Amino acid sequence: MAAQSAQAVTIGDVATAAGVSRATVSRVLNGLATVDRDIAARVERTIAELGYRPSVTARNLSLGRTNTVGVVVPDLGNPMFQAILSGVTRAAGRDGKRVLVADTGEQADAEREVALEMRRATDALVLCAPRMPDAELNEVLAQSSPVVVVNRAVAGVAVPQIALDYADATTQVIDRLAALGHRRVLYLGGPIASASNRLRVRAIAEAATRHPELSIEQLTVGPSLSDGTDAVGPTLASGASAVMAYNDLVAIGLISGLRERGVDVPGRISVAGMDDIPFARFAHPSLTSVALPQDQLGELAWQALRPALDPTQPPFDATGTVWLRGQLQERDSTGPSAR
Repeated sequence: MAAQSAQAVTIGDVATAAGVSRATVSRVLNGLATVDRDIAARVERTIAELGYRPSVTARNLSLGRTNTVGVVVPDLGNPMFQAILSGVTRAAGRDGKRVLVADTGEQADAEREVALEMRRATDALVLCAPRMPDAELNEVLAQSSPVVVVNRAVAGVAVPQIALDYADATTQVIDRLAALGHRRVLYLGGPIASASNRLRVRAIAEAATRHPELSIEQLTVGPSLSDGTDAVGPTLASGASAVMAYNDLVAIGLISGLRERGVDVPGRISVAGMDDIPFARFAHPSLTSVALPQDQLGELAWQALRPALDPTQPPFDATGTVWLRGQLQERDSTGPSAR
Protein backbone atom coordinates (compact mmCIF):
# COMPACT_ATOMS: atom_id res chain seq x y z
CA MET A 1 0.00 0.00 0.00
CA ALA A 2 1.56 3.31 -1.03
CA ALA A 3 1.94 5.84 1.71
CA GLN A 4 -0.06 9.04 1.28
CA SER A 5 1.06 12.48 2.34
CA ALA A 6 1.04 12.50 6.15
CA GLN A 7 -0.70 15.88 6.08
CA ALA A 8 -3.51 14.62 3.82
CA VAL A 9 -4.27 11.38 5.64
CA THR A 10 -7.32 11.46 7.90
CA ILE A 11 -8.76 9.03 10.41
CA GLY A 12 -11.43 8.30 7.80
CA ASP A 13 -8.72 7.23 5.31
CA VAL A 14 -7.31 4.83 7.90
CA ALA A 15 -10.75 3.40 8.64
CA THR A 16 -11.51 2.83 4.93
CA ALA A 17 -8.13 1.24 4.20
CA ALA A 18 -8.36 -1.05 7.25
CA GLY A 19 -12.00 -1.93 6.63
CA VAL A 20 -13.18 -0.74 10.05
CA SER A 21 -15.16 2.15 11.48
CA ARG A 22 -13.69 5.51 12.52
CA ALA A 23 -14.67 4.65 16.11
CA THR A 24 -12.55 1.50 15.97
CA VAL A 25 -9.53 3.45 14.73
CA SER A 26 -10.08 5.96 17.54
CA ARG A 27 -10.20 3.19 20.15
CA VAL A 28 -6.95 1.72 18.83
CA LEU A 29 -5.26 5.12 18.90
CA ASN A 30 -6.35 5.63 22.50
CA GLY A 31 -5.01 2.23 23.55
CA LEU A 32 -8.36 0.84 24.60
CA ALA A 33 -8.48 -2.93 25.13
CA THR A 34 -12.01 -3.31 23.71
CA VAL A 35 -10.72 -3.93 20.17
CA ASP A 36 -9.97 -7.45 18.94
CA ARG A 37 -6.21 -8.02 18.79
CA ASP A 38 -6.19 -9.00 15.10
CA ILE A 39 -8.26 -5.96 14.14
CA ALA A 40 -6.07 -3.68 16.28
CA ALA A 41 -2.96 -5.07 14.58
CA ARG A 42 -4.49 -4.44 11.14
CA VAL A 43 -5.36 -0.85 12.09
CA GLU A 44 -1.84 -0.25 13.43
CA ARG A 45 -0.29 -1.59 10.21
CA THR A 46 -2.55 0.67 8.17
CA ILE A 47 -1.61 3.69 10.26
CA ALA A 48 2.07 2.96 9.68
CA GLU A 49 1.63 2.33 5.95
CA LEU A 50 -0.37 5.51 5.38
CA GLY A 51 1.88 7.58 7.61
CA TYR A 52 -1.11 8.84 9.61
CA ARG A 53 -0.36 11.34 12.38
CA PRO A 54 -3.32 11.87 14.72
CA SER A 55 -4.13 15.38 15.92
CA VAL A 56 -2.95 15.70 19.48
CA THR A 57 -5.60 18.35 20.14
CA ALA A 58 -8.41 16.22 18.78
CA ARG A 59 -7.20 13.18 20.68
CA ASN A 60 -7.01 15.09 23.95
CA LEU A 61 -10.48 16.51 23.42
CA SER A 62 -11.88 13.02 22.79
CA LEU A 63 -10.35 11.88 26.07
CA GLY A 64 -11.50 14.96 27.95
CA ARG A 65 -7.99 16.14 28.78
CA THR A 66 -5.41 18.62 27.56
CA ASN A 67 -2.20 17.27 29.16
CA THR A 68 -1.58 20.80 30.43
CA VAL A 69 -1.46 22.37 33.87
CA GLY A 70 -2.35 26.00 34.53
CA VAL A 71 -0.27 28.18 36.84
CA VAL A 72 -1.56 31.60 37.93
CA VAL A 73 0.98 34.00 39.46
CA PRO A 74 0.64 37.61 40.66
CA ASP A 75 3.86 38.84 39.03
CA LEU A 76 5.98 36.81 36.64
CA GLY A 77 8.60 39.55 36.67
CA ASN A 78 9.48 38.55 40.24
CA PRO A 79 12.32 35.98 40.18
CA MET A 80 10.75 34.20 43.15
CA PHE A 81 7.64 33.33 41.13
CA GLN A 82 9.84 32.41 38.18
CA ALA A 83 11.63 29.87 40.38
CA ILE A 84 8.36 28.34 41.56
CA LEU A 85 7.10 28.15 37.97
CA SER A 86 10.37 26.50 36.94
CA GLY A 87 9.90 23.84 39.60
CA VAL A 88 6.34 23.09 38.47
CA THR A 89 7.34 23.03 34.79
CA ARG A 90 10.27 20.70 35.34
CA ALA A 91 8.31 18.25 37.50
CA ALA A 92 5.23 18.23 35.25
CA GLY A 93 7.43 17.81 32.16
CA ARG A 94 8.83 14.56 33.54
CA ASP A 95 5.26 13.22 33.47
CA GLY A 96 4.59 14.42 29.93
CA LYS A 97 2.58 17.49 30.95
CA ARG A 98 3.00 21.04 29.75
CA VAL A 99 2.46 24.22 31.74
CA LEU A 100 0.44 27.29 30.80
CA VAL A 101 0.99 30.42 32.87
CA ALA A 102 -1.09 33.54 33.52
CA ASP A 103 0.25 36.68 35.19
CA THR A 104 -2.39 38.80 36.97
CA GLY A 105 -0.06 41.77 37.46
CA GLU A 106 -0.82 42.05 41.19
CA GLN A 107 -4.46 42.79 40.32
CA ALA A 108 -6.50 40.95 42.94
CA ASP A 109 -9.79 41.83 41.26
CA ALA A 110 -8.70 39.99 38.09
CA GLU A 111 -7.59 36.76 39.75
CA ARG A 112 -10.96 35.03 40.04
CA GLU A 113 -11.81 35.16 36.33
CA VAL A 114 -8.25 34.44 35.26
CA ALA A 115 -8.07 31.38 37.51
CA LEU A 116 -11.43 29.98 36.38
CA GLU A 117 -10.62 30.52 32.71
CA MET A 118 -7.25 28.87 33.14
CA ARG A 119 -8.81 25.86 34.85
CA ARG A 120 -11.35 25.42 32.03
CA ALA A 121 -8.48 25.30 29.55
CA THR A 122 -6.28 22.85 31.51
CA ASP A 123 -6.43 19.61 33.48
CA ALA A 124 -5.36 21.09 36.81
CA LEU A 125 -4.53 24.41 38.44
CA VAL A 126 -1.73 25.83 40.58
CA LEU A 127 -2.73 29.06 42.33
CA CYS A 128 0.46 30.79 43.36
CA ALA A 129 0.17 33.35 46.19
CA PRO A 130 -3.41 34.36 45.30
CA ARG A 131 -4.33 37.90 46.37
CA MET A 132 -8.12 37.60 46.08
CA PRO A 133 -10.35 37.80 49.19
CA ASP A 134 -11.13 34.60 51.09
CA ALA A 135 -14.72 34.35 49.79
CA GLU A 136 -13.61 34.55 46.16
CA LEU A 137 -10.74 32.15 46.74
CA ASN A 138 -13.06 29.58 48.31
CA GLU A 139 -15.38 29.91 45.31
CA VAL A 140 -12.51 29.36 42.88
CA LEU A 141 -11.24 26.34 44.81
CA ALA A 142 -14.71 24.78 44.83
CA GLN A 143 -14.86 24.98 41.02
CA SER A 144 -11.26 24.13 40.16
CA SER A 145 -10.45 20.63 41.39
CA PRO A 146 -7.80 19.38 41.02
CA VAL A 147 -6.08 22.46 42.36
CA VAL A 148 -3.19 23.24 44.69
CA VAL A 149 -2.60 26.51 46.53
CA VAL A 150 0.95 27.82 46.86
CA ASN A 151 2.08 30.37 49.45
CA ARG A 152 -1.29 30.91 51.08
CA ALA A 153 -2.87 28.87 53.85
CA VAL A 154 -6.62 28.45 53.42
CA ALA A 155 -8.63 27.15 56.36
CA GLY A 156 -11.53 24.74 55.99
CA VAL A 157 -10.88 23.52 52.43
CA ALA A 158 -9.69 20.08 51.41
CA VAL A 159 -7.11 21.11 48.81
CA PRO A 160 -3.32 20.66 48.97
CA GLN A 161 -1.54 23.74 50.29
CA ILE A 162 2.22 24.28 50.17
CA ALA A 163 3.91 27.42 51.41
CA LEU A 164 7.24 28.99 52.26
CA ASP A 165 7.51 29.79 55.97
CA TYR A 166 7.95 33.55 55.77
CA ALA A 167 7.18 33.92 59.46
CA ASP A 168 10.22 31.84 60.35
CA ALA A 169 12.32 33.66 57.73
CA THR A 170 11.31 37.02 59.20
CA THR A 171 12.21 35.80 62.67
CA GLN A 172 15.67 34.78 61.47
CA VAL A 173 16.33 38.23 60.03
CA ILE A 174 15.09 40.18 63.05
CA ASP A 175 16.96 37.99 65.52
CA ARG A 176 20.17 38.52 63.57
CA LEU A 177 19.70 42.29 63.34
CA ALA A 178 19.09 42.39 67.08
CA ALA A 179 22.23 40.35 67.69
CA LEU A 180 24.17 42.91 65.59
CA GLY A 181 23.09 45.61 68.01
CA HIS A 182 20.39 47.28 65.94
CA ARG A 183 17.64 48.90 68.00
CA ARG A 184 15.63 50.78 65.37
CA VAL A 185 14.48 48.58 62.48
CA LEU A 186 12.25 49.50 59.54
CA TYR A 187 10.17 46.90 57.69
CA LEU A 188 9.36 47.84 54.09
CA GLY A 189 6.21 45.81 53.53
CA GLY A 190 4.74 44.29 50.38
CA PRO A 191 1.22 44.22 48.94
CA ILE A 192 -1.53 44.43 51.56
CA ALA A 193 -3.35 41.51 49.88
CA SER A 194 -0.28 39.25 50.12
CA ALA A 195 -0.73 36.39 52.58
CA SER A 196 3.03 36.06 52.95
CA ASN A 197 3.24 39.75 53.86
CA ARG A 198 0.73 39.09 56.65
CA LEU A 199 2.96 36.27 57.89
CA ARG A 200 5.87 38.68 58.05
CA VAL A 201 3.81 41.27 59.95
CA ARG A 202 2.69 38.64 62.45
CA ALA A 203 6.29 37.53 63.00
CA ILE A 204 7.34 41.15 63.52
CA ALA A 205 4.72 41.55 66.26
CA GLU A 206 6.02 38.42 67.99
CA ALA A 207 9.61 39.62 67.62
CA ALA A 208 8.74 42.94 69.26
CA THR A 209 7.58 40.99 72.30
CA ARG A 210 10.69 38.81 72.29
CA HIS A 211 13.01 41.79 71.80
CA PRO A 212 11.61 44.64 73.94
CA GLU A 213 14.77 46.62 73.21
CA LEU A 214 13.80 46.82 69.51
CA SER A 215 11.69 49.51 67.89
CA ILE A 216 10.27 48.09 64.65
CA GLU A 217 8.50 50.55 62.34
CA GLN A 218 6.47 49.32 59.36
CA LEU A 219 5.93 51.02 56.02
CA THR A 220 3.95 49.52 53.11
CA VAL A 221 5.77 50.07 49.82
CA GLY A 222 5.20 47.20 47.36
CA PRO A 223 7.13 44.29 45.78
CA SER A 224 9.31 45.87 43.06
CA LEU A 225 12.75 47.40 42.53
CA SER A 226 11.24 50.84 42.00
CA ASP A 227 9.25 50.48 45.24
CA GLY A 228 12.56 50.03 47.04
CA THR A 229 14.14 53.03 45.32
CA ASP A 230 11.11 55.19 46.11
CA ALA A 231 11.42 54.25 49.79
CA VAL A 232 14.83 55.91 50.24
CA GLY A 233 13.40 59.16 51.61
CA PRO A 234 11.09 57.54 54.19
CA THR A 235 13.88 55.14 55.18
CA LEU A 236 16.29 57.97 55.96
CA ALA A 237 13.54 59.92 57.75
CA SER A 238 12.76 56.93 59.97
CA GLY A 239 16.13 57.05 61.68
CA ALA A 240 16.41 53.27 61.43
CA SER A 241 19.85 51.68 61.49
CA ALA A 242 18.57 48.53 59.73
CA VAL A 243 15.92 47.75 57.14
CA MET A 244 14.21 44.43 56.44
CA ALA A 245 12.62 44.50 52.99
CA TYR A 246 9.59 42.52 51.83
CA ASN A 247 11.74 40.82 49.22
CA ASP A 248 15.12 41.04 47.52
CA LEU A 249 13.85 43.28 44.73
CA VAL A 250 12.77 45.93 47.23
CA ALA A 251 16.05 45.54 49.13
CA ILE A 252 18.20 45.90 45.99
CA GLY A 253 16.18 48.91 44.85
CA LEU A 254 16.64 50.52 48.26
CA ILE A 255 20.40 49.88 48.31
CA SER A 256 20.72 51.39 44.84
CA GLY A 257 18.83 54.50 45.92
CA LEU A 258 20.83 54.84 49.13
CA ARG A 259 24.12 54.57 47.25
CA GLU A 260 22.98 57.27 44.82
CA ARG A 261 22.59 59.56 47.84
CA GLY A 262 25.99 58.60 49.20
CA VAL A 263 24.59 56.57 52.11
CA ASP A 264 26.93 53.79 53.19
CA VAL A 265 25.44 50.28 53.34
CA PRO A 266 25.95 48.73 55.85
CA GLY A 267 28.06 51.43 57.54
CA ARG A 268 25.09 53.72 58.15
CA ILE A 269 22.13 51.45 57.33
CA SER A 270 22.06 47.66 57.16
CA VAL A 271 19.66 46.17 54.59
CA ALA A 272 18.30 42.60 54.46
CA GLY A 273 16.03 41.04 51.85
CA MET A 274 13.97 37.89 51.50
CA ASP A 275 13.93 34.95 49.00
CA ASP A 276 17.64 34.98 48.05
CA ILE A 277 16.99 35.42 44.35
CA PRO A 278 19.97 34.73 42.02
CA PHE A 279 20.84 38.44 41.87
CA ALA A 280 21.12 38.79 45.67
CA ARG A 281 24.72 37.71 46.01
CA PHE A 282 25.75 39.82 43.01
CA ALA A 283 24.31 43.04 44.41
CA HIS A 284 26.74 45.69 45.63
CA PRO A 285 27.14 45.16 48.48
CA SER A 286 26.08 41.52 48.34
CA LEU A 287 22.64 41.16 49.90
CA THR A 288 21.85 39.43 53.17
CA SER A 289 18.71 37.38 52.55
CA VAL A 290 16.85 34.23 53.52
CA ALA A 291 17.25 31.40 51.00
CA LEU A 292 13.88 29.71 50.56
CA PRO A 293 13.36 26.46 48.58
CA GLN A 294 11.30 27.93 45.76
CA ASP A 295 12.10 25.19 43.22
CA GLN A 296 11.13 22.56 45.77
CA LEU A 297 7.85 24.38 46.31
CA GLY A 298 7.05 24.03 42.61
CA GLU A 299 8.04 20.35 42.61
CA LEU A 300 5.80 19.64 45.60
CA ALA A 301 2.91 21.49 43.96
CA TRP A 302 3.10 19.05 41.06
CA GLN A 303 3.40 16.06 43.38
CA ALA A 304 0.21 17.20 45.08
CA LEU A 305 -1.63 17.26 41.73
CA ARG A 306 -0.34 13.99 40.26
CA PRO A 307 -2.69 11.58 42.12
CA ALA A 308 -5.75 13.47 40.85
CA LEU A 309 -4.53 13.20 37.25
CA ASP A 310 -3.12 9.68 37.49
CA PRO A 311 -4.95 7.29 39.85
CA THR A 312 -1.97 4.91 39.82
CA GLN A 313 0.06 7.47 41.78
CA PRO A 314 0.09 7.28 45.59
CA PRO A 315 -1.91 10.01 47.34
CA PHE A 316 -0.11 13.17 48.37
CA ASP A 317 0.73 12.63 52.04
CA ALA A 318 0.00 15.95 53.71
CA THR A 319 -2.28 17.14 56.47
CA GLY A 320 -2.97 20.86 56.39
CA THR A 321 -0.43 23.25 54.91
CA VAL A 322 3.07 21.96 54.13
CA TRP A 323 5.52 24.62 55.33
CA LEU A 324 9.03 24.86 53.84
CA ARG A 325 11.65 26.70 55.87
CA GLY A 326 14.57 28.77 54.65
CA GLN A 327 18.07 29.60 55.87
CA LEU A 328 19.55 33.04 56.52
CA GLN A 329 22.41 33.92 54.14
CA GLU A 330 24.42 36.66 55.83
CA ARG A 331 26.36 38.83 53.37
CA ASP A 332 27.90 42.31 53.14
CA SER A 333 24.71 44.43 53.25
CA THR A 334 24.32 43.93 57.00
CA GLY A 335 26.71 44.63 59.83
CA PRO A 336 26.93 45.87 63.42
CA SER A 337 24.94 48.95 64.30
CA ALA A 338 27.03 52.13 64.32
CA ARG A 339 24.49 53.90 66.54
